[in-house]
Amino acid sequence: MAPARRIDPRLRIMTETLEGLIPGATPASISVAVTEPLAGPGHHSNSWTGSPAGLAEKLFTALYGRPAAGEPLSTLAQAEDAKRARDIVGEVAALQRGHTDLTTAPWYPARPGDLVHVHYEAGGLSEAFGETYLITAGADSFLSMQLLCHTLPETEDPEGMVGCFTVDDDPDPLMELWFEAGPHRLTIVRDGRPVHWGGA
Repeated sequence: MAPARRIDPRLRIMTETLEGLIPGATPASISVAVTEPLAGPGHHSNSWTGSPAGLAEKLFTALYGRPAAGEPLSTLAQAEDAKRARDIVGEVAALQRGHTDLTTAPWYPARPGDLVHVHYEAGGLSEAFGETYLITAGADSFLSMQLLCHTLPETEDPEGMVGCFTVDDDPDPLMELWFEAGPHRLTIVRDGRPVHWGGA
């Protein structure tokens, strides 16, 4: 199954702003009505009715053009989107799907010597950069994942982002990275050959 895709953040903000006009309302139940009263007998009017998302898309298209599909969502982001929508079934399904996608991959589980590269798009805190981790044998028969190198200048890492997926003695060192960054950002190399190419 293809991963869910992230909508443009400007479109999401417009939609959430419109949904927030009625505090505490269930977003799926809200509709927006635009009415033009017409002069003359009978009190006629022209009107448009639609969802907040529909109105947000019309506004977004007028300002910026048709919204792009955007990049795929990580498993954690899919679960968080479902949680915000109060969709517990969708939240659990996203987490289960992420776990299944990892554990049924033909190259799974990770092995000592695997290289794991994660690519981060440019964002509010930094330019685009990458990190490369090495899977090694841990001290207690599990696996560790050590940061080998990264491309982010030290001056651009005030939050200590670099190396945040380093783990020691973990039964599944890829799980957190797979869920949080997302498989679409990962490239995994085994014995000099890519076994998972998330950017493909």
